[in-house]
Amino acid sequence: MSQHAISKDLVIVGGGPAGLSAAIYAQRSLLDTVMLEREAIGGQVILTSEVDNYPGVPHVDGFSLVDAMKNQAVDLGANIQMKPVSSVSHNTETGRFYVSTSGADYDTRAVILATGAEPRLAGFQGETHFSGHGVSYCATCDGMFYRGKQVFVVGGGNSAAEEALFLTRFASKVTMIVRKDHLRAQAALIEELEHNEKVEIRLLTSIVSVDGEDLPKTLVLRDNATGSTYEESHEEGSFGIFVFVGREPQAQLVNELVDLDSSGYVLTDDRMATKTPGLFVAGDTRSKSLRQIITAASDGAIAATSAAAFLGRPIDG
Repeated sequence: MSQHAISKDLVIVGGGPAGLSAAIYAQRSLLDTVMLEREAIGGQVILTSEVDNYPGVPHVDGFSLVDAMKNQAVDLGANIQMKPVSSVSHNTETGRFYVSTSGADYDTRAVILATGAEPRLAGFQGETHFSGHGVSYCATCDGMFYRGKQVFVVGGGNSAAEEALFLTRFASKVTMIVRKDHLRAQAALIEELEHNEKVEIRLLTSIVSVDGEDLPKTLVLRDNATGSTYEESHEEGSFGIFVFVGREPQAQLVNELVDLDSSGYVLTDDRMATKTPGLFVAGDTRSKSLRQIITAASDGAIAATSAAAFLGRPIDG
């Protein structure tokens, strides 16, 4: 441990809705807290073009929603630092944690991990090669580049359905590639897809490979019912592929301090506590049934309240 580590009551790792909510509740208990974010405040939410299911704030874009959360936290005195965390360790004798970053190290009594989850790869050949050059994981970021072009959307859940509908604003045609025999999205989204003349849904289909030079030109697809494959050729640069097949939990920093479920998400109790005393996990990194902005914010509030109680500083109301 560095002799120059900064002592804190609580360190929050991650600046999405869970981390921001935790910071707000930590400030209310007057905990000496720092929140650390490696890239951008708000996390994946800032890439969402429209949020319609956050109570009390209808028809808002993700950036505006988390910007309001951040401003609320800052107004309460939250200390937010843009520093990537490289490691989190725990001293079992003292019960304290050591959080190392690129700019400063922290010695703390409690940690809330709110690092979220990142897009999962679909796994077809050529996916990583063309990532950022024909293969994307963010419709809001890259949809405008495909104005008047065809796009393929890989996935059959809510995220894939929502992004496919968003992409119809730009693309001439949106083809959903769904490996199963049905969509797993909510009924309202499925109905909207089925009534959109720009959308084609190919069930029992997977992309095997993508090839081309600077940009994708050909796709090899598999009929999952028969196992047969077929190739589609397009003009280079005339189409794009958007992948929405779930997310990978970002729990690497604490893997040795927690228990994980079969998908790599952190197991907690209803207080957001892990098996290591003083370590709490909130948001999409946690094993749970629903991952939404509102559940992340709820997790953050509970985690901060639990951390305050653990530190002997319970939040009053």
